[in-house]
Amino acid sequence: MQKAKRKSRWSRAGAYTAAIAEVLLLCCAMAATASAWVAASAAPAPHTLRIASGDLLDVAVFDTPELSGKLRVNEAGEVVLPIAGAVRVSGMTAEEAAVAVETKLRSGDILKEPHVTVLVAEYATQGVTVGGEVKNSGIYPLLGSHGLMDLISAAGGVTEKAGRTATVTHRSDPSQMETVSLNRTEAEPVPQIDIQPGDTIMVSRAGVAYVVGDVHNAGGFLMQRDGNLTALQAIALAGGTTKTSARKDVHLIRKTAKGREDQILSLPKMIKGESTDLSLEDGDILFVPSSKMKTWAYRGVDSAVALTSGLAISGRL
Repeated sequence: MQKAKRKSRWSRAGAYTAAIAEVLLLCCAMAATASAWVAASAAPAPHTLRIASGDLLDVAVFDTPELSGKLRVNEAGEVVLPIAGAVRVSGMTAEEAAVAVETKLRSGDILKEPHVTVLVAEYATQGVTVGGEVKNSGIYPLLGSHGLMDLISAAGGVTEKAGRTATVTHRSDPSQMETVSLNRTEAEPVPQIDIQPGDTIMVSRAGVAYVVGDVHNAGGFLMQRDGNLTALQAIALAGGTTKTSARKDVHLIRKTAKGREDQILSLPKMIKGESTDLSLEDGDILFVPSSKMKTWAYRGVDSAVALTSGLAISGRL
């Protein structure tokens, strides 16, 4: 009996140990996942900003105000100090420029032990250009650590016509552009791009699909959010078809490398799931003919394209 009790105790102890080990492994896995997510979403390290032509420097010489002041870096990359003359500072950091000014004052026998501080009051060439479908296009200074979304937010955010991607062009290598999807979630945030001074960010414009013909509200409709818009969704955005429409003979007109293609769609079959509800592409045209005008519809490719001119562009709901 005592042996049986000991075995029972050992069995329970083993089960408890296994359970604790499993919990510890789960905690370690969760910690590793959290660390990976934090590392992926961490802001990039700030870049060292260097002085360039056009920058405005605030030079302060301790206890010598007559040698201090705000000086603009000229085209030669120099600032001209009172009495001491020109000092080359282009390509230096503010700290390095202070040392250069001290050396100039010392070598010119102007001051024996100068103490100089240099602050960059205005960067002329260290900004990032943000354009495309943002509310306030312009050049924004890259001071400190800022990611892609920080700079887009500084430009007022995206417009209603913005697409789902942004393109980053690096000044150091314009041929290697990076395209980033802006449609992300908390579980999958927008990746941090190494944005440097002089880079350009362009937010794309959403694609447009047109619906014309026998519908209630013909127009162009933006392919926002995930960038997907199906034929039935586009018809719905156009207010649906009228009673006189030929719903079995809807034309999908698409521009390809070989020219325009005309494909016949049946709305009733798509609604019943008997045929695929096709995804539209940027520039696609859905032409819904009237049942009383089928003969006109057969030459409607060019006519439908002409109908798209002047249409209002509407955003998706």
